[in-house]
Amino acid sequence: MKKRIIISVTNDLSSDQRVDRVATTLHEAGAEVTLIGRSLPHSLPLKLRPYECLRFNMFFRRGKFFYLEYNIRLFLYLLGQKFHYLHANDLDTLLANFLASRLKGKPLVYDSHEYFTEVPELQGRKLTRSIWLTLERWIFPRLKQAFTVNDSLAGIFSEKYNVPVRVMRNLPLLREFPQTRSAPGEILIYQGALNLSRGIELMIRSMKYLPENVLWIAGNGDVKENLVQLVKEEGLKERVQFLGFVLPEKLKEITLSASLGFSLEEDAGENYHFALPNKLFDYIQAGVPVLVSDLPEMRSLVQSYKVGEVLGKEERTPEKLAEKVREMLQNEEKWLSFQENCLNAAKELCWEKEKDVLASFYDFVPKSSL
Repeated sequence: MKKRIIISVTNDLSSDQRVDRVATTLHEAGAEVTLIGRSLPHSLPLKLRPYECLRFNMFFRRGKFFYLEYNIRLFLYLLGQKFHYLHANDLDTLLANFLASRLKGKPLVYDSHEYFTEVPELQGRKLTRSIWLTLERWIFPRLKQAFTVNDSLAGIFSEKYNVPVRVMRNLPLLREFPQTRSAPGEILIYQGALNLSRGIELMIRSMKYLPENVLWIAGNGDVKENLVQLVKEEGLKERVQFLGFVLPEKLKEITLSASLGFSLEEDAGENYHFALPNKLFDYIQAGVPVLVSDLPEMRSLVQSYKVGEVLGKEERTPEKLAEKVREMLQNEEKWLSFQENCLNAAKELCWEKEKDVLASFYDFVPKSSL
């Protein structure tokens, strides 16, 4: 008999590669998988996937009422379903899943993608943050199966709530034929959400001092209009290109054209302080050297695998960032070494190996043969 697993997130499913990889792995292991998200006005049609997808059409699209509506609708849906496991992604889906798992007597697996209560968007919003903290403090100590995206967050959650939390990093699939280059080119890239405290303004301002380079910004988010305006004010329309939302498969090809990938999150709250962004692994998988913030998880990854450089806290000015970029691109021998190290690291930092963590929660998932 097939095991039925219902996975839930609050996004529109189109760009969430982590949940797609999890759902596909569980499906390939023989489970019947349903992935639930929501539909937005700009949501693209989903390509055919091997598992079932369901997107709620929501009345509210953001804020407290959205999260309340989503969890009520998800809870009512789950009550009417037969399943063997529930798989909740992040704190904003946890309440409905927890209540349904208790009422149905079925196991719940919790996947925390970030330190939700410490995201910059909640800083200074005492009431909203206290609601999420109360929810986390009530449910997390009662969880039996939980994992998160890096060692720092696993340690924080384990110590805070006295429960075991495992690590499953958000790693991409191994590229069969990664592209290599004989020398660095002109393209710099940032991929990911255009939100607060991502360091994108710093990247844009640094382009005044990098006349031979072009910055590609792939993604959408709350501060996009502000960033577009900044580009106009700085007179950089020819050298900063906004690519908008790019489908994951297309983004992989775009990334191959870059010579340097940015991940310059600010030290704005504990969520970013302990961040290990997905884009880092995507850059590495594409053989693109990286330049990252001097924050614990990112610094550790870059220094361990020697795939790029760390931008020191005292170097977070447009002029010094530009100087760092020039140093990396003009030292061709060092850049080629970074590229080679990326391609070597890619063989280890891939989903084919990381998915073994799922086998510790779902006993029917086979372990990797890599």
